[in-house]
Amino acid sequence: MTDNQDTRSLTTLVSDLAQQVTTLLQTESRLLRAEMSEKLSKAGAGTVEVMGGVICLLAALMVLLQALVIALASAGLGAGWSSLLVGVVVAVLGVILLRSGKASMAPSELTPDRTQDQLKRDARVIKDQIR
Repeated sequence: MTDNQDTRSLTTLVSDLAQQVTTLLQTESRLLRAEMSEKLSKAGAGTVEVMGGVICLLAALMVLLQALVIALASAGLGAGWSSLLVGVVVAVLGVILLRSGKASMAPSELTPDRTQDQLKRDARVIKDQIR
C-alpha cells in the first residue's frame, strides 16, 4: 500500500510540475507579446515625431545654409567657394549624425530584456525543482 501511495504521489507531483511549467510558459509568452507590443508602439510613435522634426529642421537648414552662402560670398569669398565650403561642412556633419543614429537604432535596443531575464530565472527555478 505504501508503494502504491508513493507512486501515485510521484505521478501527481510530475503531473503538477508539468501543468505549472505549461502555465508558466503561457504567462511568459503573454509577457513577451505585451513587452514587444509596447516597444513597437513606442518605436512607431518616436518615428513619427522624428520624421516631423526632420522635415521642419530640413526646411530651416536650407534657409540658414543659403544665408551662410550669401554672407560668405558678400565677405569676398565668392559664390562658388562659399557654396563649396558650406556643402563640405554640412556633408561631414551629416555623415557623423548618420553614424551616430545608426548605432542608436541597433537591434539590441529592441530586445525584450525583462522577458529574457524572467525566462532565465524561471529556467533556474525549474531546474532546481527537477533536482
